Formats: sequence, C-alpha cells, structure tokens
Amino acid sequence: MSTVISAVQERRQTVTVLFVDIVGFTALVDRLDCAEVRALQRDYFSTVAAVVRDCGGIVEKYVGDAVMAVFGAAEEGFGPGAAASAVRAGLSVQEALRGRLLAGRFGVRTRVGLATGEVIVDPLAAFDGGYGMISGSVVSTAARLQAYAPHDTVVVCSATRDVTDTLIAYQELPPVSVPGKPYPLDLFRALQPQTVSLATVV
Repeated sequence: MSTVISAVQERRQTVTVLFVDIVGFTALVDRLDCAEVRALQRDYFSTVAAVVRDCGGIVEKYVGDAVMAVFGAAEEGFGPGAAASAVRAGLSVQEALRGRLLAGRFGVRTRVGLATGEVIVDPLAAFDGGYGMISGSVVSTAARLQAYAPHDTVVVCSATRDVTDTLIAYQELPPVSVPGKPYPLDLFRALQPQTVSLATVV
C-alpha cells in the first residue's frame, strides 16, 4: 500500500539544485584524525544547512564534503523566486564560511554549482531528511558545474541564469566541456542580488 501512496504523490516539477563542496577536502582530511574530520564536517554541515533553510531550501543529502540542496520543490510549484533563493543561498554559504575557522581550527574555501530543470519529486522523502527526494539529470548537471566552478565562486547553468536574470547579477564564463554531455555547458558566475522586488516575479 505504501508503494501505491508514494507513486500517487510523486510529481513532475522544475526545481533548482545546489551543490557545494570544500576545495581540497581530500588532501585536508588525509592529514587529520577521524575525530577531527567529524568535528570539521559537523560544523560545516550545520553552517550550510542553516543557510539553506533560511533561504527556503531543503538539504537533500550530505556526501563526504558535498551538500546537495533543492529549491522550489514545494507543492505550490517553482518560480524565479525559488531559483534566486538558491543562488542567494550559494552566495550566503560562502560569505558565512569566509574567514571562519571550522571546528575552531580549519579555514576552508568552497565552490558552488546550481542547475535548474525538471525532476520527479517524491514529497514523502522530504519527511525522511530529504534523501532521494528528487530524480533527474539536473542533479548530475549541478554536481558537474560545482566541480568546474573556480574556487570561492557560485556558478549556474544557462537555465538558472535565464530565470533569475533580473534578480541576480552574473558574469559570463567560458563554456566547459563535460564528460558525458554532447555539447559544452554554458557557465555563469553569480555576483550579487539585484535590487528588484521578488514580489513582482514570484
């Protein structure tokens, strides 16, 4: 019965997916005791999750040093405001971590990638910490964009830029060739929010 209920409640929806990770995390933790790694992760994850929640997103998963979050998955649907909130979350995460020592000892740099596209949303998964809440190629696109982001930057795909162009200022970056993609991905660096009222576009 639970399988039938889940299938009924799943829906097709556009969302914005955010990935953030720590630059040089593997090299850093190779030098640390596991207790130090845990303390660093706990501080880092709690900082990122607080920003995501404040901006209206849901943390979908933690993997190593990566945090995946989803914006616009609520039943009322997706709009430019949700995508702009995702971009602002990425910028705010980097601001929150800039100059901060995680676990009182470790300064980190991050990179953020965002992509917007259609997914299948499973609302029931959101009540279990969000894990497995969405399915779609936009997830891998966001993860790949994050991997190509210059250090300490937030980069977005063209779909995210298009829907938030009046809300966020961007700098166009050279397209990147990504394994598995038949064509280069356009890349835009988010600079800062524009002074436009979200009430006019939501």
